[in-house]
Amino acid sequence: MVKEFYNFLKAYSVIGLAIAVVIGGKLNDLISSLVNDLLMPLIFQPALKAANVDDVRKLSYNGIFYGKVLGTLVDFIIVALVVFFISKLVLREETVTKK
Repeated sequence: MVKEFYNFLKAYSVIGLAIAVVIGGKLNDLISSLVNDLLMPLIFQPALKAANVDDVRKLSYNGIFYGKVLGTLVDFIIVALVVFFISKLVLREETVTKK
């Protein structure tokens, strides 16, 4: 029974998927920290001072928190770019030429 379970894990790459989920979660934490703690204060410092807030995600207009959307958008773009570049490095394929 244990051997059958081991073969199932190998056949369906469950271990690789679990590792990818863990690494992906930590990568998301890292990117979120870079965006929230490094990039957002640098990019939006003038807007933050004018609005008297310390975090870009607290920016709002008449109860509409556009800062949350803006922060999440920047976060998504950076995560997408990092995943794109990592996948280009890992999944590098040779160009196929015509014969």
